[in-house]
Amino acid sequence: MATDDPLMEKFLKREYSLAQPYNGFSSYSPWELKGTALVTAEYVRLTPDQPHRQGAIWSRNPLLLYGWELMVHFKIHGRGKTYMAGDGFAIWLTKERMEDGLVFGSRNNFTGLGVFVDTFPNFKKNNWDYPRVSVMLGNGILSYDHDSDGRSTELGSCSAKVRNSRDGAFILIRYTRNRLKIMTAMRAVDGGGWIWKDCTNITGVHLPAGNYLGASAATGELSDYHDIISMKLYELTVDSSPEENLHTQRSDDKNEFQVDSKEKQMSGIQLLALFFIILGLCALVVGGSKFYRRWEEKKRKRFY
Repeated sequence: MATDDPLMEKFLKREYSLAQPYNGFSSYSPWELKGTALVTAEYVRLTPDQPHRQGAIWSRNPLLLYGWELMVHFKIHGRGKTYMAGDGFAIWLTKERMEDGLVFGSRNNFTGLGVFVDTFPNFKKNNWDYPRVSVMLGNGILSYDHDSDGRSTELGSCSAKVRNSRDGAFILIRYTRNRLKIMTAMRAVDGGGWIWKDCTNITGVHLPAGNYLGASAATGELSDYHDIISMKLYELTVDSSPEENLHTQRSDDKNEFQVDSKEKQMSGIQLLALFFIILGLCALVVGGSKFYRRWEEKKRKRFY
């Protein structure tokens, strides 16, 4: 998978990567397991296909890079039908690590980046297709609302039919020059190569360095196997400005994790409000023009 910039190179960082053979998880390993997570020869299984389970894998070392790309090969599969599966898994880059919680097996009110692969629609009134990939940036105060599938706090999302795929699926997270890009990939139906699709592209994102990579999963009444086959982290060679470099420094300021409001995409409500404002201005212009013409006509009648 090439980068968008032909001049940008990438280099695998093994100390932040997970790939076969996994060679166990001793105290010297850069990764640590939690909950129901276990290691096999072929994958790291976060949860079994059993209800009310949660597991996670976390890096022991903080990520100290400005430009990076994370490619995760995963597999979500189980006995349930498409609409009878749950709950999903998350990929993290956060200040906190190894903490249990209700957000796909990890803590709520996190500080950093969460990318969620949600397999069950808790919010019945939406028209989204599931599984669904969504992105959230937390500042330690914002709360992920599981009942609405994170609708109020997401920065971008897409649908991706990643469940029960024979070869699993890929998700790519790329962060460079204050831009966060998410892509997904599925194997071609005819068994050919991988087909990559854009998911979301968010500008103005500030992700300071010094935070931990992780992946967690959870099951509820419904369940699935959630397996991580590989997590490969690449350093991207990018030229950054002093202002951008400032945001790569480790900080306890909750505002360091943010998206510039001037660069956020407008929501549907904001677009609707803008439409009515423009409509009102047009009405004022038309009304004012009619009033002026009538005043001119009366003025001419008085003159003659």
